[in-house]
Amino acid sequence: MTPYYETDRAVSEYLLFHYGAPHEVLPYPDGPTSALDYPLRCVSHFADEIGYSSRMRALDLGCAVGRSTFELARFCGEVIGIDYSDRFIASADRLRVEGHIAYSYLDHGELTQEGIAKIDVAIDRNRVRFEQGDAMFLRDGLGTFDVLLMANLIDRLVDPVKCLQSLAAIINPGGFVILTSPYTWLEEYTPREHWLGGQQVAGNAISTTAALGNVMASDFDLVRQDDLPFLIREHVRKFQWSVAQGTLWKRK
Repeated sequence: MTPYYETDRAVSEYLLFHYGAPHEVLPYPDGPTSALDYPLRCVSHFADEIGYSSRMRALDLGCAVGRSTFELARFCGEVIGIDYSDRFIASADRLRVEGHIAYSYLDHGELTQEGIAKIDVAIDRNRVRFEQGDAMFLRDGLGTFDVLLMANLIDRLVDPVKCLQSLAAIINPGGFVILTSPYTWLEEYTPREHWLGGQQVAGNAISTTAALGNVMASDFDLVRQDDLPFLIREHVRKFQWSVAQGTLWKRK
């Protein structure tokens, strides 16, 4: 069976999620409009605390089809986007080269609508590069970074603690890590023994928020914590409305 994130459906849904106009993603005026443009908000929400500049080098780990990577390039001089999905990286890199992609997204049943994913012409696409990779086993030679974004990734990793403990080695002192996630722990992605939280241990309820703080505390200080809602359209009458927790960490 083809992994979900390599399917036509996933590529279509994520291109719409990242680049769709508000009326395409949510064609209902009474819907949760505050949940739109999530990849952009993951970058901009903590901008005041980070103080982005062109001297910064950024990594978007779990970049999917790349919207946040390009948004980081508005501010940072060099940005690398890495994702495990070959299909996602192929789409993101085509956007880097061409600046736009035509795609189809689901209306309902067998009906589809046409969309175009576009990169804002104000963004210098030459600042960006994409590569396929595994967040658990990053390649040698990536170097170090001033900003790292991991949006909706930790609950899709086989061993999130191992990944989080590896971050200090690639973040410059005083650099920042942005973590966002709805903490949807599923055994199809993360074995139960590796869940970061959301469990009963020896009769005690372990929240992911608390467990995350314990893992990060040795190398990072928590700067800010907020809720970041997001909306993924499945079809014209079915949506996933979720609330990620967004945390900003500063390297000691």
